[in-house]
Order: sequence, then structure tokens, then C-alpha cells
Amino acid sequence: MAADSPSPVRAADSSLRAPRVARTLDRLHKSARGDMWRIARVAPFVVPDFFGFRKVDDDRLSRRMRETFLPVSRSQGGMLYLIARSIDAKRIVEFGTSFGVSTIYLAAAAKDNGGVVIGSELEPSKHAKANEHLREAGLEAYADVRLGDAMKTLADVEAPIDLVLLDGWKDAYLPILELLKPKLRPKAIVLADNIFTFKKALRPYVEYMQSGKNGFVSSTLEISDGFELSVYTG
Repeated sequence: MAADSPSPVRAADSSLRAPRVARTLDRLHKSARGDMWRIARVAPFVVPDFFGFRKVDDDRLSRRMRETFLPVSRSQGGMLYLIARSIDAKRIVEFGTSFGVSTIYLAAAAKDNGGVVIGSELEPSKHAKANEHLREAGLEAYADVRLGDAMKTLADVEAPIDLVLLDGWKDAYLPILELLKPKLRPKAIVLADNIFTFKKALRPYVEYMQSGKNGFVSSTLEISDGFELSVYTG
């Protein structure tokens, strides 16, 4: 091998395997196991709106769900990392950071790719916790989690965007996509979570992505509660 040739990437070179990252993810995934109990405690107030997805007061619902992780699964997180690494994603945008579990997977890839994750979280306490968890994992330098309405906080994200994760309010998927679409680079990846869980609410999004008329080729992956994987064709 020539002296100036890059060294092969070893498994140990993955930031996802770094002890601080692995310990933080283990702890957060264990904490998230109590999510269904947390949802049950607020069910009389939240479930009709949360699962029926009638138009509701986002601030009211955020306050009642502020202790709930609702994170990506380990398999989804691993897939996020691998996709980001495989396309050498350097500018990653996340809608719906919550406690930052998915952000850690994406930030690990961003670190390895020499990039950054730009996230958005509406709930102040979750925003603070997400930043705390990123620091715990040693990845705070590779993530910029913005507090507030994503239509405002993500409006000034610069092009080109390599990868987008949509995992916030379901009726905002299409508006956020339209906001970011002009900044997507050719062959950018867009991933949307909860396709099966919120099948009715996300039907317009899935139809838009799979129509073949809007610049995407797309398929629903049967992983966890459904991931829509879309490639931007311009």
C-alpha cells in the first residue's frame, strides 16, 4: 500500500462503537421502555388527539408528552447510521429531535463523515435533555439542535442537504419536506418514521413520495413501526 493511501476503515473506527456513545444509547433505550406506561398515564387526555391526529394545540400536547421518548428503535438507529455513512452525508437535518436518541446515531455518522446534524425540537425540556445526552455521548460538537417551530428553525439551513429524518408532528411532514426540498442535493435520502403507526395521518405524505410526480422514488420499509425511504431524483 502506498504511503499516502488512506487506511481501511475498521469496525472500531465507527463512532457508533465508541464506549461513551454505546453506553449512552444503552441507557436511553432502556429508559424508553417505559414509554407506553407514560402514554397510558396521559391517555384520557392525549390519545384521542395524538393517535386520531385531529388538529390540536401543539403546546398543550407537548407539555403532556414531555417525559415520553418515542425514539427510533436500535434497528432503525443502526440503519440511520449506515445510510448516512454510505452516502457520506455531511449535512443532515432532523425534524423532531425529542430526547436525542436518533440524533446520537446521526451525529455519530456526521462525526465520521466530517459533517453535522441540524435538528429541531419544540419542547424546551426535551431540547435541553437532547443536548445533555449529546454531551454525555461526546457528540455535542457534531449536532446543532434548535429550539422552536421547525418551520422557522430549519428555514435557514444551507444547501446542500444530504439526508433528512422526519420524526416530529405527522401533519408537518409535508410542509417540512417542502421547506427543505429546494436544498436537497441530487440523490439525497429522506426518511420518515411511524408510517404504520400513523397510517391514516401519513397517507398524504406516502402518496406524495410514491407518486413518481414530485421528484422522489420511494418505498415503505417494514422496519419497526414503518420507515418511508425516499431518494430525491430532482
